[in-house]
Amino acid sequence: MSPSRTRPALVALGAAALLTASLAVPQASAADRTPTALAWYDATAETIATAGAPTQVTNSRTWAISWLAAARAVRSVPAGVDRGAYQEAALAGAVHRALVTLTPSRKEQLDATLKETLDAIPDGPAEARGVTAGERQADLVLASRQGDGLDPASVNAPYPVKPAAPGVWQPTPPAHAPAIQYGNRLAEPFLLRTQSQFRLGPPPALDSRRYAADLAEVRAYGAVDSTVRSAHQTGTATFWLGSSLTLYTEPLRVALSRTDQGIAGQARLVALFHVALVDTQIATSDSKYAYERWRPVTAIRTGGIDPDPDWTPLHTTPAHPDYPSGHTTYAGAAQTVLSALVGPRTAPFALTSPTAPGVTRTYTTWKQLSDENVDARVLSGIHTRSADEAGIALGTDVARYVLKNPGRLLAPR
Repeated sequence: MSPSRTRPALVALGAAALLTASLAVPQASAADRTPTALAWYDATAETIATAGAPTQVTNSRTWAISWLAAARAVRSVPAGVDRGAYQEAALAGAVHRALVTLTPSRKEQLDATLKETLDAIPDGPAEARGVTAGERQADLVLASRQGDGLDPASVNAPYPVKPAAPGVWQPTPPAHAPAIQYGNRLAEPFLLRTQSQFRLGPPPALDSRRYAADLAEVRAYGAVDSTVRSAHQTGTATFWLGSSLTLYTEPLRVALSRTDQGIAGQARLVALFHVALVDTQIATSDSKYAYERWRPVTAIRTGGIDPDPDWTPLHTTPAHPDYPSGHTTYAGAAQTVLSALVGPRTAPFALTSPTAPGVTRTYTTWKQLSDENVDARVLSGIHTRSADEAGIALGTDVARYVLKNPGRLLAPR
């Protein structure tokens, strides 16, 4: 089977095909075998799709731990062993050990992938020492992240809602569910000095022109019964509705498959991408709960500008504050890492979305993904444009910081 034909299963993470996939590992010739970094990328994606946590940042943590261990393990090669064999074995050993530890229910499948990798590497000291190094780095990263507050219970720590007042977040219809992701702002970052290191300035004042313009835009374009939103715009909102982690798994794989930096560069790319995204999600919740800005549905229904108690957004509003948008902080960080490490442009690649079945969109720059995210959250009726643009800025700041300080992360322990 050609590696390229396995992509649709991983694009729609969590699809039934993954849940029922055979545990057998088909034999392949050396020419057809998926390169080691891509094979373990796919194994990580499949592991999270089938046995991941219910909280996005917890799954980002799994990616970050596994690939940070791999990046450390492949960085230094001992004298006297074959470099390529050692690095392949080290990457496999690191990702396998981390994933089995974090998702033990997938041990059988991960063991099969490890066997396939090692069967393709000549037996000898390079293979043995590589696996040992990878497992050691995984154990060290796992130990360093114990109790970091990114488990699902800690992520969704209880949040005391403030009394209703202009601008203050309140649970949103239809479920009026308790706030989620409050605990992210209390978690331990991978690299940021503090959770608030890049806290945004305040959102637009309620009596400002910018606020009025924001509200007018989302009222018109984000309503479920909007008469001005085009079919294409509705499609954009629906395409980007799902989890950012899911939607960016394929673009990152595209970048991984097209880089010419070798296995060390591939491991570094995935590690820095997900470290940046964990820290971005922590920083996002810090700003969200520092400002506690109400969502458009609350502002339009109960605010002081032409209140409309029947206004309903196109898509259901998530249960956390408006400012900034988490989707766009993710997009800003992802764009920054990918642009820095593989360049801002790439050959056309196709992307599908689990929230828009049957739809394929094609992109040639990472910025196009960010731009669509910004528009999508307004068109869904769940964020203001100020919240979306602030998200891009925050994600960019966090990712730039990670990219400027990789030595603190990647040096083998």
